[in-house]
Parts: sequence; structure tokens; C-alpha cells
Amino acid sequence: MLNKWEGIVLKTQPYGETNKIVTFMTREAGKVTAMARGAKKPSSRLASVTQPFTYGSFLIQQGRGMGTVQQGEPLESMRHIREDIVATAYASYAVELVDRLIESEKAEPYAFEVLVQALRAIEEGYDPEAIALFVEWKMLPFTGVQPILHECASCSAVDGEFAFSFTQGGFLCHRCFHQDPYIIRLTPTQLKLIRMFYSVPIEKIGKLTLKKETKKFIKKISTTIYEEQTGMRLKSKSFIEQLERAPQLFGANFESKKEASEETENPQADEN
Repeated sequence: MLNKWEGIVLKTQPYGETNKIVTFMTREAGKVTAMARGAKKPSSRLASVTQPFTYGSFLIQQGRGMGTVQQGEPLESMRHIREDIVATAYASYAVELVDRLIESEKAEPYAFEVLVQALRAIEEGYDPEAIALFVEWKMLPFTGVQPILHECASCSAVDGEFAFSFTQGGFLCHRCFHQDPYIIRLTPTQLKLIRMFYSVPIEKIGKLTLKKETKKFIKKISTTIYEEQTGMRLKSKSFIEQLERAPQLFGANFESKKEASEETENPQADEN
């Protein structure tokens, strides 16, 4: 059966001297793996279209075994992502997260849209660290964790001061703080940002920039959920941590991303 699918190249693996095994996240069929014969040859018509992060339209022949990529046409090459090491690092994290959470050959249009919007935003120069946070929060339901963020997880109140509780699975209002001695108190801005990361489409956010401290604070919550509650630890995150510790070793220029560390935290996106 010959299928025409719109997809993103998640990863590739060499196979023999000239071939690649390519894993795609497709809109129509979810995660799919196929052989791209001859794609390692620079002259191959499949060479460029099977590079990681490429968003394209692919003809894939499927039979009993692994499918075969017959043809590919790039829709967006994501060149900036591949040429900027900081963009590459955070895009790799988003891609690996989706790859780990999505089952093969099961259509997941929501996850597909999250990844497309994330890569497109990074490609267009948005703060890649903030975009990676969006992906973390939006992909949480695929881990089985669905935090209660629209109201108090205990009493359902929607007003008052709030904190995040890992044991209660979401926000607690000040009336219920006593239920968890390890709550993480939130400012109104932090509260709104977390809700936005979880529920508002990336494409509706605009050029949001956040303080480094704010991103670190919110990342600490999502990291705890992923690593302690779901047991997930991604290879790409280790590389990001190396970049942050010693950017000069990789030629990374975080100063060029300075605007992402300046305060403009007044999110206006509609959460409904």
C-alpha cells in the first residue's frame, strides 16, 4: 500500500553503507518507521528530505515488514534549527520527548500539532527554552499525568492564592495548603504562565519572552513530574545541561538570546 503522509523526521539510523532507517511523526498515522534506500548518498533525492527536523510530505510504501520511503518533498527544512546549536539542542529535546511518548502507528493529531508548532516557533527565532517548556507541559497527558490547573485540586476553588502540589496532582488554593507540607507557592504570573504552557496553543502565544529565573522555576516543576513521577530521563536533556554549564565549549552564544532573559511576563493569550 502506498501512503502519502505529512510528517516530521524525528530521527535517522544508518543501515548498511547507503541506507537510512527513518522515524517520522506523521499527521495521519502517528509515528512510523521506514527505510530510505540510498539516502546516505549526497546525490540521493532522499538525502536532504530525510534529515532530522525536516517537515515534509512523504510517499511511503508499506507491506508486511518495514515500509520504504519512495519519495519526499520538504514543506519546511528547519535550516535555522540545524545551524544553531542552541536551537538544535532544544528542538532535539522536543523531538525526543514526542518520540518517547507516542506509540508507533497510532494517529495522534494533537501531539503532531504540538511538535509542528514548536519546531516552527524555534525556527522563527522564538526562545527555544520557552518553547521546550511548552512541549513538556502539553505532552504531560501522554505520560498519564493530567495535572489539575484550572481550579484547586482539593476543594475546586478558583480564587485565592495558589501553590503547586505534586502529591495532590495540581494546584492547591491557600485554604488547602495544609494538605501538602511541600507545596511550591506561585505568584499570579507563575500561575497564569503554567496554565498557558499547558492549555494555550503555541501559535497563539506571540513573541513571549521570559526571565531566566522564571523559566528555571517552571522547568523545575515539570522536570520533577517527568523524572520522579514518570521516570523519564532524556539524552537530549543531558546535552542541554552541558550547554548551560559551559556554552563556550560548544561555541554557543547565549548572549544572542538575551531578550529571552528579559522580563516581559505579561501573557495576554486567551486561555479559553
